[in-house]
Amino acid sequence: MNFELKTLDLAAAGNETCDALIVLLGAAFKPGKDALSTLVTQVQKAGDLETKAGKSLQIYRPAGMACSRLVLVSVGEGSARELRQGVASAVTAIKGDNLKKLVLCFSSEPKAEGLRTSMAAVAEASYVFTTTKSKPEPRTLQRVVVALPAAAKLKSVFEQTAAAVAGIEYAKEWANRPANHATPSLLAGAARALAKYPKIACQVLGPKEVAKLGMGSFMAVAQGSQEALRFIVLRYTGAAKTVAPTVLVGKGITFDSGGISLKPAPEMDEMKFDMSGAASVLGVFRALAALKPAINVVGLIPACENLPDGRAIKPGDVVNSMSGQTIEILNTDAEGRLVLCDALTYAERFKPRAVVDIATLTGACMIALGGVRSGLFASNDELAAALLAAGEASSDLCWRMPLDEDYAEGLKSNFADVANVAGRAGGAITAAKFLQRFAGKFAWAHLDIAGTAWKSGTAKGATGRPVALLLQYLLASAK
Repeated sequence: MNFELKTLDLAAAGNETCDALIVLLGAAFKPGKDALSTLVTQVQKAGDLETKAGKSLQIYRPAGMACSRLVLVSVGEGSARELRQGVASAVTAIKGDNLKKLVLCFSSEPKAEGLRTSMAAVAEASYVFTTTKSKPEPRTLQRVVVALPAAAKLKSVFEQTAAAVAGIEYAKEWANRPANHATPSLLAGAARALAKYPKIACQVLGPKEVAKLGMGSFMAVAQGSQEALRFIVLRYTGAAKTVAPTVLVGKGITFDSGGISLKPAPEMDEMKFDMSGAASVLGVFRALAALKPAINVVGLIPACENLPDGRAIKPGDVVNSMSGQTIEILNTDAEGRLVLCDALTYAERFKPRAVVDIATLTGACMIALGGVRSGLFASNDELAAALLAAGEASSDLCWRMPLDEDYAEGLKSNFADVANVAGRAGGAITAAKFLQRFAGKFAWAHLDIAGTAWKSGTAKGATGRPVALLLQYLLASAK
């Protein structure tokens, strides 16, 4: 998606040659004397366009204007939610009409949040996954001109949002791919492709290197698959090497059958998205490549499959983690925490300012928060506050959950230092408590994105979350 920012008032927007012109009209709209303003006034007086948010009117080849199609959209008070709904409905209505160039025109200056939301809505409504289709219908929309009355005021917001969209779409691409098109090796290839950008380096470790590191927990999950594991290390160096990096750890289970603790067959196909945490890390690095901020970031992705082969781990097995702690595996479908714990231990070597892991970790978090907010767990209040603020600013919301020590009681084991599950009650919290055992040497946060990374039903597909949240957090840390 190519975005372009221009300073255009309604009169100038009406003269912009394009396949479609979407005009966002707030309740406080004040018409000028140009042809477009006159038309808006006429249709509103005639009752053809209600002022209620979300209402729209399409006009084909309006007289005196250069656009092929004009879509007038009422956005009420211009809140982020009203803008998102209005833009999404307008783009959805016209995107199949050979739409190559779109002008998105704000009749009045939006707030930063409104601009972010509107641009993201255009990208979301026009997104098409084509990788595995024999006769793909590619996205026809190639160029979006964002027209503002005073574009310079929001230039930085525009640039950040354009970069975030690029990252979100990179994350979507890999999370949407079937497991045979997104194996650990192919995921490593996607990470290596990012190293073509300045300031980004990539290292990929295979089974021998991982064994040498002592990542017994990660290796245990991978041993049931014929696909070899990969441990991916991405580094973005935008500041001096002495500046401590933020480390992002993304769960990279490229397919999760549950292992011996096999999942039910219905909707198991959706378990290809169990590497959405890894995909979000890739997406963040794609965005960093575009923005080049003065920060240092490390991305760690433990990537493997979880399958029920004859060599697969069994309930009751005890494995040795990289930290030296032993783990009793009571449920092989609680594998995400088993790969993440070794990655968290590996993160210590970077002496990080903070570590954030991102994982489609528990169905319990999905039940608790649905698809609106990601679950946030943090050992550090300052880090938690920064992530919450980043979620609000980017409209990629999260919600802080508790980490009371009493929740760790169920993880006690008679046969190892810790068990990998603690029963159904508070499942998202006990999973976070398990991870916390391996994150004691740095400020740590965990984002459970099981409910937010994917949509089921007719809208089935990856959302690209929480790329926007993470990017906002990282950029804020640079100030």
